[in-house]
Amino acid sequence: MNLLGLPRAELEAFVAARLGAKPFRARQLMKWIYRRGAADFSSMTDLSQDFRSQLSEGRQDCGSGIVAEQVSSDGTRKWMLRMDEVQGIETVYIPEPDRGTLCISSQVGCAMDCSFCSTAQQGFNRNLSVAEIVGQVWLAHRELAAHAEGSDDARGCPSRTRRRPRQHH
Repeated sequence: MNLLGLPRAELEAFVAARLGAKPFRARQLMKWIYRRGAADFSSMTDLSQDFRSQLSEGRQDCGSGIVAEQVSSDGTRKWMLRMDEVQGIETVYIPEPDRGTLCISSQVGCAMDCSFCSTAQQGFNRNLSVAEIVGQVWLAHRELAAHAEGSDDARGCPSRTRRRPRQHH
């Protein structure tokens, strides 16, 4: 089961019913996943070892892994994510001087057949689940934050400590 995209109430119910844990464990888990970007349950040190083992053994996860990453000279990053044994999707981050744009997939395959997009080359297969869509945003934020922490030039990359206010037009 992919934990990304579960609303808090559903995660609390899952943790209680399937893992026999108190609802506060779900809130701790959400902090690790969404605030700290943790994907490995063993790194979630304020969760009991038994609870972490249950999560790992139950094959819960926090989204798709990166199959391939391409980085262009302008800082654009394209991640290929595997959805199953055969099909994948792309998530693309495009940095700009004053912002960044994240292109996420909402479907496996696409009927548009754009020549530059490998997702479109598959043809349409299915819509993505909420967890799969949220997982792309989560993964991009995690990857970009890691890149920003290890780089002097993190143009447009999100920071864990600094947030830019939204501009309304």
